[in-house]
Amino acid sequence: MNQSTIELTETLTNMPSPTGSTTEIISFIDSLLKEYGYQGKINRKGSLIVTVPGKDDNNHRFITAHIDTLGAMVRAIKPDGRLKLDLIGGFKYNSIEGEYCTIHTQSGKNYTGTILMHQTSVHVYKDAGTAERNQDNMEVRIDEKTFSDKDTEKLGIQVGDFISFDPRTEITPSGFIKSRHLDDKVSAAILIQFLVNLKKEQQELPYTTHFFFSNNEEIGYGGNSNIDERVVEYLAVDMGAMGDDQQTDEYTVSICVKDASGPYHLGLRNHFVELCKKDNIPYQLDIYPFYGSDASAAMRAGADVKHGLIGAGIEASHAFERTHNDSIVATEQLVTKYLFSEFS
Repeated sequence: MNQSTIELTETLTNMPSPTGSTTEIISFIDSLLKEYGYQGKINRKGSLIVTVPGKDDNNHRFITAHIDTLGAMVRAIKPDGRLKLDLIGGFKYNSIEGEYCTIHTQSGKNYTGTILMHQTSVHVYKDAGTAERNQDNMEVRIDEKTFSDKDTEKLGIQVGDFISFDPRTEITPSGFIKSRHLDDKVSAAILIQFLVNLKKEQQELPYTTHFFFSNNEEIGYGGNSNIDERVVEYLAVDMGAMGDDQQTDEYTVSICVKDASGPYHLGLRNHFVELCKKDNIPYQLDIYPFYGSDASAAMRAGADVKHGLIGAGIEASHAFERTHNDSIVATEQLVTKYLFSEFS
């Protein structure tokens, strides 16, 4: 098992970073890479850019992983002191029912809680199992003595406070890692580990390459700026989606051929396939019908690049996710072979 990447993934998933509140994790990654001699730049949106000079500085590559996750905000404080939620990112209320969470107040004080249906008790509510899981019925039960909205306000909790979900990260002896927010912290760990290995092995990339840790992907505009005009190829490393009619699994690297934004660059996709075949990297080609990436955001912003998308296969995306070390290793192998390859 690639313990370094797995352990780094565990570290990252345990750092709260819902979209809009990512300063801590960006600072962590920046500080970590500084230990290896990298000088990153944090842009105005809060993303981290690490540029690695290559043999060819006239033609560049751009590779991204996003560190922002799904989450929520306090929508309102209810008369009984509990909290109404407003979701951050594209997921469903049923996927967080029963989850432990943390409310992050503006003062810096945190409070724990649980996300529940208002009609949770089957001993009281006959519609406990059938009531719609929506903003009106879901609430946060705070682990404090609160009996009214005024009690909750006295804690310093207010509308707009961020709410993060307990990741419950677990690594199994059989090689699985299950956790919330593997999308896309697995990919971030892969890129960080690549940079660490690159420095340790004192290797030089063929092209100057920008490593971009984006922090707004879950809301549609991660990785759409700070793209040097010399960038020829743009690769987003993000999760591979699994389900009915999908080829992606938890044991190979997924190469996306199309998502909701349209087809990815054919030449670059074929280049990934050729690298996999040449080096016996297990892979799957797939279409993600309800999906967007940093790369598709860059295309909508008008980037004149060849764009691609690869990633580890993630089961139960935007819920309680899982992948296997085999998929992580395959993705690492393809990322490495690609970044040391010539242009497609």
